[in-house]
Formats: sequence, structure tokens, C-alpha cells
Amino acid sequence: MECFKTELDADGILLCTFDVPGKTMNTFTKQALADLQAIAERAKTDAEVKGVVITSGKTTGFCAGADLEEMLGGAWEAKSDPNDPEGALKAGFAAAFEMNRVYRQLETCGKPVAVALNGLALGGGLELALACHYRVLNDGPKTQVGLPEIKIGLFPGGGGSQRLTRLIGAQAALMAMSEGKSFKPKDALSAGIVHEVVPVGQEIEAAKNWIKTKGDPVALWDKKDYKLPGGGPYHPAGAQIFIMANALLRKQSYGNYPAVVNLMRAVYEGLQLPFDSAIKVESRYFVNTLQTPQAKAMIRTFFFSMQQLGKGSGRPAGVEKTDPKQVAVLGAGMMGAGIAYVSAQAGIRVILIDRDQAAADKGKAHCEGLVKKAVSRGKMTQERAQALLDLIVATPDYTQIAGSDLVVEAVFENTELKEKVTKDAEAKLYTGDKAETAIFGTNTSTIPISLLAKASVDASKFIGIHFFSPVDKMMLVEIIRGKETSDETLAKAIDYVLKIRKTPIVVNDARFFYANRCFIPFTAEGLHLWAEGYAPALIDNVGRATGMPRGPLEMMDDVALDLLVKITSETAKAMGDAYVPIPGEKEVAQMVADGRLGRKNGKGFYDYPEAGGNKSLWPGLSDKFTPTITDSTPELAEDIRKRLLYIQAVTAARCFEEGVISDPREADVGSILGWGFAPWSGGIVSLIDAIGTAKFVEELDELTVKYGDRFNPPQLLRDMAAKGETFYGRFGKTDSAKAA
Repeated sequence: MECFKTELDADGILLCTFDVPGKTMNTFTKQALADLQAIAERAKTDAEVKGVVITSGKTTGFCAGADLEEMLGGAWEAKSDPNDPEGALKAGFAAAFEMNRVYRQLETCGKPVAVALNGLALGGGLELALACHYRVLNDGPKTQVGLPEIKIGLFPGGGGSQRLTRLIGAQAALMAMSEGKSFKPKDALSAGIVHEVVPVGQEIEAAKNWIKTKGDPVALWDKKDYKLPGGGPYHPAGAQIFIMANALLRKQSYGNYPAVVNLMRAVYEGLQLPFDSAIKVESRYFVNTLQTPQAKAMIRTFFFSMQQLGKGSGRPAGVEKTDPKQVAVLGAGMMGAGIAYVSAQAGIRVILIDRDQAAADKGKAHCEGLVKKAVSRGKMTQERAQALLDLIVATPDYTQIAGSDLVVEAVFENTELKEKVTKDAEAKLYTGDKAETAIFGTNTSTIPISLLAKASVDASKFIGIHFFSPVDKMMLVEIIRGKETSDETLAKAIDYVLKIRKTPIVVNDARFFYANRCFIPFTAEGLHLWAEGYAPALIDNVGRATGMPRGPLEMMDDVALDLLVKITSETAKAMGDAYVPIPGEKEVAQMVADGRLGRKNGKGFYDYPEAGGNKSLWPGLSDKFTPTITDSTPELAEDIRKRLLYIQAVTAARCFEEGVISDPREADVGSILGWGFAPWSGGIVSLIDAIGTAKFVEELDELTVKYGDRFNPPQLLRDMAAKGETFYGRFGKTDSAKAA
């Protein structure tokens, strides 16, 4: 066997150590599954085997799930043969059912099987554990178990939807699976997912002890007296669970995720059948889900593209890898302090600079607050917390910049101020032993890099490094090449972003770059709707239903209305006579002048109670624009939905046409990680590809007639529509994403 090492001890217990060669983390491949089948067969036929313990030989944990590219290949192609659709569908089902078949063979081998989980067990890894008769979990700090498949547009397809439901009841299981929730050891024990939690290193001994003392070889759901916790679909209490769950899941997903609906169907139907039939139902719905555009796009973006970008796929070839040891951060506000925190978290020494010691100390205090929260939640030890804080030097002294590998300027979004601190910092940066290799990065969200680079002594070493707020939570960093930025500088910026465990996308220079250029039209369209007389509640309710994290008006509150006004002012000043104000812009500026700054001061489009509680729309909004459209219809909601999504997508197409961005993977990942673009779509250009460029252009033309030239499709889209091209077909840089 290639992926499992087996050893039979004197007690007749077969220890099977899962250790996929050449991988830092175990994942299920076809070979691993074949090895597991051999183990099940040996357990069944070898009289010397009294029981089986499965564990991992990896220090990283037990198993991170299935190797999607290899394991799902057959199922992905299930409907691809027009000459034999039924045969193709059967082949797809067989591919999807294989994991279920092998796990069930292990579960019914007639010998007690225990699993000793020594760390992370997610997706197919936990599903294997659920197919074992006894589950022991260690209490390591990074140990967790869960079924996160919903996050990539799928649901558990290795028996998880059936076993977890039978183990902890329909309500708890549906909530866990629909959220993709992970459980820490104590939570997994209290939820009933595992039988025992032991100290690190004792999990194998505990699993063997169970086999020697109890060793029941029959799964809970295979016993004649088994009863489902909470009752099944025809039990009075169980029926209520499904009625409530249906409404709750609809509220969570707005019907955008086929995986959620199919999960519910698989659980509901499976509970009414014998277990062997139930897992076939699961596989049938799994294949059905896998064929949806949403699942294909989400798998491509969240699995393949995220992995590729996380390995630095946008890094220029032929440039030696660098490892930054010291970073200077200019500006100790929330953004600068956040950058300092994530840098120190990665072991980088940080010089955190502001105008005086008090301002610099305030920034470090923000880092202390983040550390304190991490310690209180068990995510960081006190020793680790202190070591992190010791790496941050808060000072107003620019001379301490010398010796840094990188400067990240994070002062206010003001061109003159950024130019000043650039000159002051570079006077110290380009001295000493790092003078030849150091680079300068500006954390601007809107101002062109080539404009700011004019203040630099060497524009080839000047680059945009755009973080998103809050920095400690947002995983995207937008790296912007100026006209003179060198490949070496770009590579160093990517190396830094990868070291702080963020996902980099590389874009070319233009005002607002890529992320903000696509996001701002979303909020602007909200202002258009407000000015047209649409009720604010209607605008935001439909906005959330599109899959965006917030409606456009509440999103503006979250960003901060005064910041938006500052950005508008800078843009208007830079564009001069070419700038065209949008409806509602003046009214927002007046709200800011009147002290309504957004969520941060409890007053914006919404009022936010000081003691917490639910926000409510500010009544004064109707004084700005009188609502004339207050009742929704399906047609009206669909029109608003298209406006809010399509205005972002057509802007992304313009970015491709102008060369601001050129990689569909970066466009999709950036749209979801950067501003929360509807995850169900797989990203902003995946949405266009799923609609079809010809149909998308046709619908944009209709919106242009109704609402104006902002919806007018660029020539690139018209050319692609005429040729039947997709973004991944025309611009794709990898063939590994089979969901294209």
C-alpha cells in the first residue's frame, strides 16, 4: 500500500497509519481509497485481525479532505457526453459513490474500527472518522473537525450528510453542514461528534483500549433499536425541525446556493430509508450539485485558484525569492496598526511610525487589543502574544527605518501627505546595508501609483500594496504595478504578502485600481436607486439577496461616509471637468457635514443603538428623496438585482479591456476576498461566464436603454460575445480548473 502503513500488534489490533507520500497534509486520492478498501477487506477476512485503528503519520493533522481534482474528475464530466447522457450520468454517479462505497465497506467489515484523530480532520477526513465505530480526538491547539464542503459549493458526499445527522440529530447536523462549521475538541465532544478527547500523543492508546475493552463492530445506525435524536421527518418534533430548517436555510442563502437545497433534500429523503439506500441518495444529490454552474465556479475559485494564488502564481519568473525580516509602517492608525500586527504575527520586526510618540503608541495599543482578544479566545498563548508585541517598535523616529526590507506607507488618503512621508522615509530607507534591496510600498486604495511614485527617488522600487480593512481579518492584498515598477520589486512585494499569509492579486495602475473600481459602482448604484425613489429598505434587502454581504446603503455606512466623501473629493479634484457627480452624492456629503459618518459614530443611513441591538434606517432619509417605490414584486426585485450585480461585472470587463487586470483567477478571487462579491457565483467574471457573454451583452444593452451609459458594454465584451468566448477561455492561464 502506498498511502497507509499497517502494523498488527500482539493484541491483534491493526494500526493503519495514513501517510500520503510527498504531501505535507493527507488528502484522499484514488490510491488512498484503494488502500483503505484493502484494509477493510483484510479486517473482514483475516482472523488474526481483532480490530482496526486508523491514525495519521502527518504532524499537520489527520486529513484535510479529498483531492478534488483527482477524486471528482469522473463525476464532473457526468453530463458531458451528448451521445450517451444516461451512461455518462451513471459513470458520474459511480465516481461520486466510490468514497461512500469504501467507507461503508470499512464500517461493515465485522471488526471494531476506531480512529485516532491527531489534528485537523475536515471534509472526507471527518467522513472517514464518522464511518469508524469509535472516534478519539486529541486536544491539540490546532485540532479541529468539520464538514466545510458548503464553502466551495458542495455538501458532504462521503456519507457525512447521513452519518452526522444520525449521530447528532437533523437540526444540529443541518446547521453545522450548512455553515461549514468546524469544531474544536471540547466542542466536538459536547456535540457528540467524537467519543473521547485525550491529551496529544495518547489518542492511539485510547483507541486501542476501546477495542480491547468494548470493541463494538456495529455502527449506531445499524442497530435494531436505533432512534434518530430529535425525531425523523414523520415524527412530530422532527417534522417541525425540517419546516424551520427550510425557512432558516432560505433566509441564510436566499436560494443562491443549490448545495444548500440539495443538502436538505439528501438529509430529508435519506432519513426515510435504510442506510445503504440513504448514501446512494446522498451521492445522487451530490452529483446533481456538482453539475451546477455555482458549484463548478466556486470549486474553481475557492479551491484551485485560491491555492494557485496562495503559492504566488502571479510572481515574476526568474526572480530570486526573498524573506523580509524588517518592515517599517508609516501611519499608526487602524490600517497601519493592522499591517503592523499581521507582519509581526509572521515573525517580521516592525517599525511603527507616526507623527509623535503618543500617536505611535496608540497604534501599538491597537495591536495589544488584537493580541488580548486572540489570547482570550484560545487562539494564541500568552508567550506567543508577548513575543509578537516585542517585534513592534512604536516610534516617531524616521532614522529607525534604515535596515528595513520594505516600507509600507499607510497614512491618510491624501496625495500631498503621501508624497511628503515618502520623501522623508526614503531618505532613511535607502541608506545602510539594505539600501540596494529595499522597496517602498504605498497602501492607497484610490490614488494612481505612478502619480505617487513621482515623489520617489526610484520609481522602479515603488509599488502599491493595498490592504483591506480590517487587516487582521481580510485575506486579500491588491498589489499594484506602477508604470516603472520592476519585476524584482513586484516579486518582493508578493513574497512579503505570502509571508504574512495573505492572498495577493497583481493589477496594473489606474485610478481605483481593480477592487475599488468594481466595488464603488455597487454603492453608487444604491445611490441611483435611492435618488430614483426606491425605498432604502427595498434597496438593501435586494442587495443582500444578491449574495453581497450588505446592501449598498449599509455597506456605505460600514466603509464610513466621511471616507467616501474624501475619496469623491480627491477624485473630483484629479479629474477636473471630466468628473460627473452622481445622484445622491450631494446628499451624502450633507449627511457627513451634519455629523452622520456611518457605523463608526452610530449615525449614517442607519441609526445604531449605543447599547447594541438592531440598527434601523434613519427617518431623515425620506427628507432627502421621497420614497415612491416601496412595494416589491419578483420583476422589480430581479431588475434591482441585475443592476447591483451587473454594474460591478461590466466594470470588471472594462478592467480587462484596459489591462488593469488580466487573470480571471485574480479577478474572481479578488472580487470575493476584497469586497465580498456574491460568493455563490464563484466571482465577478465567473458570473459573466455562467450567464454567457452574448446574453450578458444583450441584458446590458437593455439596462443601458433604461438607466444610462454606465451599463454600456465595452467593445471587449461585444467581441467576446460575437466569438462565443468566455473569460476563462480567452484569458485563462491554467487548465487545472476543470469546472471552467
